[in-house]
Amino acid sequence: MPRDPLTAAASGEAVESWDLVVVGAGPAGAAAALGALRTEPGLRVLLLDRDDFPRDKSCGDGIAPHVVDALAEVGAGDVVDGWTPLTRLELARGAAGVTRSLARPVWVVPRRTFDARLVAHATGAGARLRRHRVRQLQAGADGVLLDGHLRAPVLVGADGAHSVVRAAAGLGEVRRRALAIRGYAPTRDDGRGVQRIVYGDRGQPSYAWAFDRGDGLSNVGYGELLGEHPEAASRALLLDQLERLLPGVAADGDGWRAHHLPLSQPRFHQPDGPVLLAGDAAGLINPMTGEGIYYAVASGILAGRAAARALADGRPVAAGALHRRSVRRLLGRHLRHTSVTSRLSSVPAVVDAGIGAASRDQGVFDDLVEIGLGRGLVTARLAGGLTRSLAGRPTRRRHPTTTVTH
Repeated sequence: MPRDPLTAAASGEAVESWDLVVVGAGPAGAAAALGALRTEPGLRVLLLDRDDFPRDKSCGDGIAPHVVDALAEVGAGDVVDGWTPLTRLELARGAAGVTRSLARPVWVVPRRTFDARLVAHATGAGARLRRHRVRQLQAGADGVLLDGHLRAPVLVGADGAHSVVRAAAGLGEVRRRALAIRGYAPTRDDGRGVQRIVYGDRGQPSYAWAFDRGDGLSNVGYGELLGEHPEAASRALLLDQLERLLPGVAADGDGWRAHHLPLSQPRFHQPDGPVLLAGDAAGLINPMTGEGIYYAVASGILAGRAAARALADGRPVAAGALHRRSVRRLLGRHLRHTSVTSRLSSVPAVVDAGIGAASRDQGVFDDLVEIGLGRGLVTARLAGGLTRSLAGRPTRRRHPTTTVTH
């Protein structure tokens, strides 16, 4: 059983004290450190991770402009420098498809590079990085004790899909999950400058992707919603689906890594108290697209700010409530809307209708991108376009130069 902080201190064991400990140094954790130090530069912040950096991480590697916007607020907007911006997105299912220009560019940056750059920003701002795997924690009257020797009045859990901190905070694992596999393959001529998504016909939303990095390689992969028998989604099945939807990609690719995606719920859950959650540990993954980098960065920054404010007020126990309010203020409506759209997209006819509406209206396309990559909502324009497409009625075409395939 975990020892009480007071018991550990009384035993004579050396206990390190920090103002804030962040568990997990990925995008959510590094952003939390930056959010805290940008708010209170003098804080003593310890950033823990079980790996050394740089390190690989299974992900689609897509960096939306919303991520860059959020990081610019904490002095880290240069994390995509040197990587090629992409301006086109292709969506396809069966014989139907649409390729359009994005309202704002996106980037594809390997997590090995992206995460290391964020960590460098966090340590440059004053955080201390240490390799350490957290195994137990307990909250006591004088703060949170980690593994019997690390103590802080506030802690941020940003330790991923199987979060130790989340479990200790009394929240069970997120029940609605997806599983994805990722690798890298040479970029094909028709895939240069494009993010390509091809929807499948298994546990929806399911799709294969090929995202051009701009350096001769593409991030490629396949993911699907896990059903009642998650063990059925084997590595072989995932690669088989990828090859079926994007022929030749699985055969040419390597560096395969699989990962679970804890999909967001309609309402963000954050307990009161000094233990905060961000990113995957908080169950913040877009259930319609599987995108999680924006949520990680945004919720991490908010967690760091909440921690800094609570410490400045001398009320670290108030950090949880502050964080919950700030995340709900930023993402509350968006999470409710994505919950609805993800369940609608489990119906193949709705996916077809969305592609059809986007092929006829740039505005509908833009709205789909915004709700899938940022914090967009189901607009009247998007709802109308889907309704007309489902009913088989034409929508007024905009931007006739757009490439549309059927």
